Amino acid sequence: MLKPDSIIAKSLRWIQKLMVHSVVVPEDPFADLNLDRDKPVVYVMKTESLSDIAALNEITAKYDLPSPYERLDIDGLNTPRIVCVEGRKPLFGKRHSGEKFVANFTKLLDLHQKNKELDIQLVPVSLYWGRIPGKEDDTMTAAVFERENPTWLRKWLMILFLGRHNFIQFSNAMSLRYMADEHGTDVSIAHKLIRVARVHFRRQRKVMTGPQLPNRQAMFNSLLKSESITKAIQEEAANKKISEEKAREKAIEYLDEIAADYSDNLIRIAERFLTWLWNKLYSGISIKSAEQVRKLHHDGHEIVYVPCHRSHMDYLLLSYILYYQGMVPPHIAAGINLNFWPAGPMFRRGGAFFIRRSFNGNKLYTAVFREYLDQLFAKGYSVEYFTEGGRSRTGRLLAPKTGMLAMTVNSVLRGIERPVTLVPVYLGYDHVMEVSTYHKELSGKKKQKESVWQVFGALRKLGNFGQGYVNFGEPINVQQFLTQQAPDWREEIAQDPEQKPTWLTPAVNTLANKVMTNINSAAAASSVTLTSMVLLASEQNALERSELERQLDLYLKLLKEVPYTGYTSVAEGNPTEVVDQCLSLKKFTSTSDKLGEIIAIEEHAVIAMSYYRNNIIHLMAVPSLIASCLVQYEEHSRERIHSIVNDFYPLLKAELFMGIEDLPAYVDHVLNLFVEQGLISGSDEFEVNQGNITQLMLLSETVSETLQRYAIIFNLLAYKPDIERSDLESASHTLAQRLGALHGITAPEFYDKKLYNNLSVKLKELGHLSGSDNQFAVIRIRDHANGMLRLSVRKTIVDSVTMEHG
Repeated sequence: MLKPDSIIAKSLRWIQKLMVHSVVVPEDPFADLNLDRDKPVVYVMKTESLSDIAALNEITAKYDLPSPYERLDIDGLNTPRIVCVEGRKPLFGKRHSGEKFVANFTKLLDLHQKNKELDIQLVPVSLYWGRIPGKEDDTMTAAVFERENPTWLRKWLMILFLGRHNFIQFSNAMSLRYMADEHGTDVSIAHKLIRVARVHFRRQRKVMTGPQLPNRQAMFNSLLKSESITKAIQEEAANKKISEEKAREKAIEYLDEIAADYSDNLIRIAERFLTWLWNKLYSGISIKSAEQVRKLHHDGHEIVYVPCHRSHMDYLLLSYILYYQGMVPPHIAAGINLNFWPAGPMFRRGGAFFIRRSFNGNKLYTAVFREYLDQLFAKGYSVEYFTEGGRSRTGRLLAPKTGMLAMTVNSVLRGIERPVTLVPVYLGYDHVMEVSTYHKELSGKKKQKESVWQVFGALRKLGNFGQGYVNFGEPINVQQFLTQQAPDWREEIAQDPEQKPTWLTPAVNTLANKVMTNINSAAAASSVTLTSMVLLASEQNALERSELERQLDLYLKLLKEVPYTGYTSVAEGNPTEVVDQCLSLKKFTSTSDKLGEIIAIEEHAVIAMSYYRNNIIHLMAVPSLIASCLVQYEEHSRERIHSIVNDFYPLLKAELFMGIEDLPAYVDHVLNLFVEQGLISGSDEFEVNQGNITQLMLLSETVSETLQRYAIIFNLLAYKPDIERSDLESASHTLAQRLGALHGITAPEFYDKKLYNNLSVKLKELGHLSGSDNQFAVIRIRDHANGMLRLSVRKTIVDSVTMEHG
């Protein structure tokens, strides 16, 4: 092997530097991995390679890591900084032996035996030139670009054609001290380390490149031979009185309509376009908890991404982030409405498979789609779908549609061996391009059909959209979830695979709600969402800047010191920086007079800003409810506050998909923080500090409209206990419209019929409907809600209920 300081080696590195662009995964190794700057580092690489070491050297210089050319000198032993699993592969002949690297491992272990304080970090490093997964029918391409074990000539061809797409992945460091203490230091341990490294690099390659891509036609032929589709074709022929050949042709049409046609070439082209697009649109993209997803991939899980749905940008953003986080973009279930030219063919090549909004009892289509989904899982492709079914028009999560989740669970029941894990993803934006369109649709305007002209129109309006947020929530292992719901599910399915279990539908509904809860648990409280929340709570949607910053300081402390969950992210910086960032995005206006600066939401933007507030309203719902108790009631005992929160939380949980694990402890932590901040005093009986009551009043307004809706519902239930669920929904919606018109309520969710439907379902579950024996609880909750409303609003509700139902 060439010496690194030789003229030839330096010349080759200079040439390679001109041809190569490397991306590091993770972007900040010290932040995302367990690397310690104070401990010695040795790099572990799969293959001895001049080009790989040269590429690594370029990166280590940027991250203040030791150079791979710099030898390690410890306790008199001078050894290379790199150990490899296997030797070089010459142009002709056998691969060089890797025994010298076994000897290096042994020497390092010997050092740990002699020096008990020594702890060398072994850092696995993988390089992927082009990330080509290959195809099941690879021929010439595989011969030219032998990806896993290339000769030096093939490696240079890869650098020539794929050098601009080189990914360098650092993995979690392994402590040699731990290995020496737990397993010893003899040569057998060195061989074991080599074996473990081989497995690691094999798994890492699969995570980075994904499984081989199928031949589309061969996949169709295979699917058509499956038992379920064959049976569905026969039933279609019999029911429609057509030949089986005609029914088979219909099945092929469905497959062609549904199936993705993933192209790694398109992904590489799209990566450049999307990099330009994100740089044009956003000042940055914040990512949280990606490392846990990489680990799931590495451990062999079948990953199903279940993000919230804010915008058409969601498809692109998540795939782009996953690609740059060292994972393969998923196959995405996209609505058939997006299958228009030219977007449809491009999405399909990018991994999208298309699904109809309704299967309408079409058994052949259902069989084809289910079998295709099973095939994706069987071959190890990650999948993405939106459980909401469509984009949220209000900024809140929609009630989940369970179709795709049910199919995923059924795939597990049919015998997927490896773990299937749902990964909830919170997607957020400082600016959602479709918000103005959403408001038109909520006001009754017909939804526009997607077209190429909409795409061009959106691109023409590109501007500074602030930040994007991609937070990965707590994963849900489907097999473990099923075991919790039905401990004997494996045996039950084995006994009668065709029989649908009675517990299946309730379990899928529970799973759907858990997914939505975990999405909201990973919410991003950004500068825009927090500032919108504060200003919308003020009387004229405007505050003096110092007062706004003081309120933001309270919210930031609440979210950081009393965290909603460990998956939530909170805006960085102090309140002044938060406001400055919002002003730079032109979301709010700033005017100054002799008394100071005023920050406001313009009248035409109030509804739009409620969309962003609604993204995170669940994070502040309980603190706001506690503030309402403190502001509106004379009695401020800890016990009473707990009682009121306990009454309303089931409704908030159902409406906002909340997931506070220990509600009593959370309430106590919030109260303690209020005491620390000087808003209240006391331990079990609280007294409000009148000098800071404005802060509590602003905070209480966050759930004021929610409490108004609850007041409407519970006044109706108290006045007419036998009211039917459908009548309650209709009457509640009618009264909400009246209340909004009389008191200027503009929040779009206030008039959302689906919201009242969801609440009525929860009320039935809690036993509050249809003349139940729970009337005492209904009256108690009504009184709580009425007691926290302004007198004028309460009067409107009570008078309207008696007028309507008197």
